[in-house]
Amino acid sequence: MNPSIYLDNSATTRPDPLVLEAMLAALRDTFGNASSIHTFGQRARAAVEEARRSLAVLLGADTREIVFTSGGTEADNAALWGLWLAPGRRGNHIITTRIEHPAVLATSKALQALGAEVTFLPVESSGSVDPAAVEAAITDRTILVSVMHANNETGVVQPINEIAALARARQIPFHTDAVQSTGKIPVDVRELGVDLLSLSAHKFHGPKGVGALFVRRGLQMSPFMTGGSHERKRRAGTENVPGIVGLGAAARLALERLPEMAGRVTRLRDRLEAQVRARVGGISVNGGGQRLPTVTNVSFEKLEGEAAVIALDLEGVAVSTGSACSSGSLEPSHVLVAMGLRPEVVQGSLRFSLCYHTTEDEVDRAVAALVKVTGRLRGLSRREPGHAGEARR
Repeated sequence: MNPSIYLDNSATTRPDPLVLEAMLAALRDTFGNASSIHTFGQRARAAVEEARRSLAVLLGADTREIVFTSGGTEADNAALWGLWLAPGRRGNHIITTRIEHPAVLATSKALQALGAEVTFLPVESSGSVDPAAVEAAITDRTILVSVMHANNETGVVQPINEIAALARARQIPFHTDAVQSTGKIPVDVRELGVDLLSLSAHKFHGPKGVGALFVRRGLQMSPFMTGGSHERKRRAGTENVPGIVGLGAAARLALERLPEMAGRVTRLRDRLEAQVRARVGGISVNGGGQRLPTVTNVSFEKLEGEAAVIALDLEGVAVSTGSACSSGSLEPSHVLVAMGLRPEVVQGSLRFSLCYHTTEDEVDRAVAALVKVTGRLRGLSRREPGHAGEARR
């Protein structure tokens, strides 16, 4: 029997063997507390700082601008809460978009309950944010603009350079959630012009439970977590040395692999889309313009997405209907709804997400399974009118 095919890499990636080796060595040999001054502690500190240097190189940042966190959600929270709680804050207005990850959307709503004025910008049908809309939303009370770098459901890459420049011209801090883009396309904080950037190791073959927040030097913000002087007093808590070592190893691998992501993996994504168009039919690809090489979001006519996910899993193919953070929710994708797609189109959408390790054979076998599954489910839909999607109503 063929091994299962994993095409849900936007949810999480398999840790790379080289990352696992580095982490195992850290667990075994570098077990000291990185804040201790004895030899065991200093070995741990050296391992943390080596990882910090590797991540700084990947991002084009200074090592002093890297703050390790427990993942992307904490990094997003640290950015938003940190600016809200910053000393001398002048204003209460935050600008973000309707397609952000729940870590940004839910945090924005929490700040709303505390008196923040939040503008949730719409997006175009392509899934892209219009920089002019951001500019029009800025007021004298705006204290933060937060727009994700690449969307987790469609892979659409946003015009961050333009939006960040608009914020910078008004001296407003700009944050981007780069959890999905880091390690897949070039992410350089200087070229992007961002003040804050969030990422998570498990999205590019590192471990779960560790991430980072880039904080531009000189930016005034308060720590999201208190209780110690760790991370230059910006994030309290004993450092997760093995996790941080794994993040550093993943960052080094990601830098080496960027050319192949832009070439081979992009061609695999395009091969998948072309075969689905030719062999399945009745589909539309959601999202336009520049997209990540790893993600394609496809809507299928006369198909219920969740039923298709289950059927594909039984065929040995793992995909999703959208964000893993929304798994189990009966609500339709907020991203596709924001793009203006009809309910039946949203309901019939699947996300296929590839990675560095995905092969051409896996793509071909996944399409073959998809042909089988869609044929069967569409046949059921024709025989049982109104059946598809009944659980959502």
